[in-house]
Amino acid sequence: MYQDQVVLCGANSYEEKYYFNEDFAALPSSVKDELKIMCVLFVTEVGGILLLEYEEDGTLVFRVSSREDDFFFDEIGSGLKIKELQKEKAELLASLELFYKVFFLNEEMNHA
Repeated sequence: MYQDQVVLCGANSYEEKYYFNEDFAALPSSVKDELKIMCVLFVTEVGGILLLEYEEDGTLVFRVSSREDDFFFDEIGSGLKIKELQKEKAELLASLELFYKVFFLNEEMNHA
């Protein structure tokens, strides 16, 4: 169905916009709201552009970029904020990966 990376959502501090991939409309509203808040607060704090993307294997990654002439972008703060979010939102991120693997990659759930 998909090749390479698939964007789940993202926020852009330059255009003050939030993007959500409608292919994931089946996600609960509470999850969509949490993603929006997380992305918008991230770019408000550190600037730049944040994308949450799925790798080919279903791993969810944070991709951050900034304009070359953006001297206010906080690259160190960006890295620290990602680590903080990966820790604080570990359960959410793990469930989003599972959702993608089951519904988009058609992987079987392993029952332990």
